[in-house]
Amino acid sequence: MGAADDPDPSRPPTDGGTPALGLAVSGGSDSLALMHLAAAWAAPRAIRLRVATVDHRLRPESGTEAREVAHAAAALDLPHEILEWTDGPGAGNLQANARDARRRLLGDWAARHGLTGVLTGHTADDQAETVLLRLARGSGVDGLAAMRPGRPGRSLFLRPLLGHRREELRDLLRAKGLTWAEDPGNEDSVYDRVKARRALALLAPLGIDVEGVNRTADAMARAREALERRGAEAAAAMTREEGADLLIEVAPWRLLDDETRLRLLAAGLMWVGGQDYRPRLRALEDTVRAAAAGRRATLHGVVIHPAAGWLRLYREPSALIGVRARPGDTWDNRWILAREAGTDTEGAQVEMLGEEGLTALDPRPAPGVPRDSLLGLPAVWRAGRVICVPHLGMGGGFRATRAGEQEFTRTLLSH
Repeated sequence: MGAADDPDPSRPPTDGGTPALGLAVSGGSDSLALMHLAAAWAAPRAIRLRVATVDHRLRPESGTEAREVAHAAAALDLPHEILEWTDGPGAGNLQANARDARRRLLGDWAARHGLTGVLTGHTADDQAETVLLRLARGSGVDGLAAMRPGRPGRSLFLRPLLGHRREELRDLLRAKGLTWAEDPGNEDSVYDRVKARRALALLAPLGIDVEGVNRTADAMARAREALERRGAEAAAAMTREEGADLLIEVAPWRLLDDETRLRLLAAGLMWVGGQDYRPRLRALEDTVRAAAAGRRATLHGVVIHPAAGWLRLYREPSALIGVRARPGDTWDNRWILAREAGTDTEGAQVEMLGEEGLTALDPRPAPGVPRDSLLGLPAVWRAGRVICVPHLGMGGGFRATRAGEQEFTRTLLSH
């Protein structure tokens, strides 16, 4: 299949009404080519498309570039929306913060419009650069495995162009007489990704090029699939969900091979913490050793609490300070507290239960669950008081459902 023929975005489902897909388009060559390919692909299939551009507001010209995408989308009769990152970069890793904001903004946009998936313009070049960066960090099998193209109905973000080179897509645009925006950051060697891109060019004479690196990534992806099946079997045998927490039985977990033991804990941290990515391998290995020795640990915004033969994983309360959502929206990337029929949501919002809420509960929760686990539970507040804590069966009018993958065991097959 050539890029000029069909983007094949993982064959979105066509049952249940007219399907709708989103396109994340920055204005760069990869995503602009994606938009043109997807428009040609979707029209004869009666698939509706919507386009969004995330304006991170990190460069003076970003607003202009977003408006240029709007014009390009209009020329294809595609509705377009600009999503602005109004929170600002904050402290820490700028690129990581921008990536997280982009995923959040696009996820909210997709939910508003009922989209079955959001297509992104990741290419074979992006994949090779990512593998090289993860190799430098000492990543394991998962880090070195090929990116997942994604599956509609299970994955929000779909990557239909992973089999195509960036230059191939640019040739497509040139043939159409189209230009694209160039981000100066793509040539700034202060960024690790730019260094990786240049390193690949230097290593090409040794055969360490985009194609070679991606062949290794594909081999690692096959190994990952086998390990995932083993991890899912282990999870079914030795884990259980309790409220918002995950419990792992210590004795059989300790007997697992090193890789499966790491994999099981990593998946638990992601599930409890609402994270899309695993912790760094070194930090994960340190935490596994601590947990196996019966020591309490914290990683990825999750507390690992050993007690009575189990590891209890629960959300770290300090990570939830200031995290709020309206009833019906996703809270902490994990839970949706939706109203039941006839429930008034005026003035209500979802926050952690916290010290104030826990102290005010009557009756008090039964003993046996760590206090910090209770503090981090989602609760519905109104006028300064807790009116419902679904996980404790206290109050009424709201029900808690898991956002995304419901059962923990199934997540072992998608991480």
